[in-house]
Amino acid sequence: MEEYLIPAAHAEAELIEKKSRFIGAVYPVESEQEARACIEAVKKKHYDARHHCFCYRLASGAVRASDDGEPQGTAGQPMLAVFDRENVQNVVCIVTRYFGGILLGAGGLTRAYAKAAKMALDAAGIARRCVWDCVDISCSYAFLERARLELAAQDGEELSTEFAADVLLHGCIPQAKLEALTVRLRELSAGTVLPKMTGSIYRAEKVKK
Repeated sequence: MEEYLIPAAHAEAELIEKKSRFIGAVYPVESEQEARACIEAVKKKHYDARHHCFCYRLASGAVRASDDGEPQGTAGQPMLAVFDRENVQNVVCIVTRYFGGILLGAGGLTRAYAKAAKMALDAAGIARRCVWDCVDISCSYAFLERARLELAAQDGEELSTEFAADVLLHGCIPQAKLEALTVRLRELSAGTVLPKMTGSIYRAEKVKK
């Protein structure tokens, strides 16, 4: 599992350029199938628009860009370049254009589509998809509050707690901080309390608004 940047949310932004409306929409997605579903949903929403240009970029390596009837290279690729520069993955972007009657030329189209994509991404924000380790911490009732404090100190999160003869705390923690938590619990408990890793998950942390 690896870390990478993704859109923090779905968002839209609108640009008017010489009476043409460019409506950019950004969605976080997990697969090409999900990306295609977003594209179709936007086409249905704006059924009366002339162009629905799009691009998507996935962590799996899948990449696609479409000019949807605009002059070749003036829409899909400039939009994709926005996400390449920001190194954002698992994203689909659709820019819908309502033609305003004035030709923009290749350069004007390229700038407009790229700007609409960037505006939509800025509206969505960027998050880092990080690997978190799921851990179980078995301890005495007397040690529970200390375990909770140490987990929180490493930016971890308590998910649930089971109470029996001892306490079993279920939590998760950024993968990079598991070793530090292990060291602290070992020191504080004289080696009797150690986190047991039970799996890994992805969680998103917003890094750019």
